[in-house]
Amino acid sequence: MTASRHPAPAKAKAALPDARPSGPGRPKDMGKRAAILEAAKRMFTLHGYEGSSMDQIAAEAGVSKLTVYSHFGDKETLFAAAVESHCETSLPPSLFEPAPEVPLRERLLDIARAFYAMVTDPEAVAGHRMLCTPQVAATALPKLFWEAGPVRVQGDFAALLARRIAAGELDIPDVPRAAGQFFALVKGEPHARLVFGGPAPSPEEVEAHLAASVDLFLRAYGTAPAAKKRGAGR
Repeated sequence: MTASRHPAPAKAKAALPDARPSGPGRPKDMGKRAAILEAAKRMFTLHGYEGSSMDQIAAEAGVSKLTVYSHFGDKETLFAAAVESHCETSLPPSLFEPAPEVPLRERLLDIARAFYAMVTDPEAVAGHRMLCTPQVAATALPKLFWEAGPVRVQGDFAALLARRIAAGELDIPDVPRAAGQFFALVKGEPHARLVFGGPAPSPEEVEAHLAASVDLFLRAYGTAPAAKKRGAGR
């Protein structure tokens, strides 16, 4: 999702009926909530935060603006919810479930592949660049994005690491720090090259990079002799 300042024309769609705000005790329509989130993700991705109004998002979702506000309160809350929803779609909760039957290296590779695919998507790269521009960096948007996206993902991953520590597979003195290190390794040079306009690596290069990143992480924190040996042999 980007933060472009160019407004986009509203997409004309008929509002769905029953657009009254949900009062206390009245259950919200989860179908409408999902439609609003999907519309927000599309609009923020195509036109950025400043270029997407609540009216336009409501029209895209086929609901009234009042319905959008009844579900999300304000545009910042909607943006944060859209970022969170995007992360959950790209990195589903099942990836962070205990699943002791799944070998640790295999689970870390699965997470690394999903995360790398998410952050190297062309729209994600464009959004990264936009969040770093002086006009956007001075706003609340980068903090909203950080808390709704990376902080939540790292928290889920830290919980997974804690469970694997309890199982004796990892030895990590500072779990939050290790979680951040893992995702920094996964992004690595390939992501930086994309951000600065360099060529995309081949699928084979990506897979080699992700495997090396996971093995380095396991060499630092894994307790299994195989992890230490694999890391030392690269």
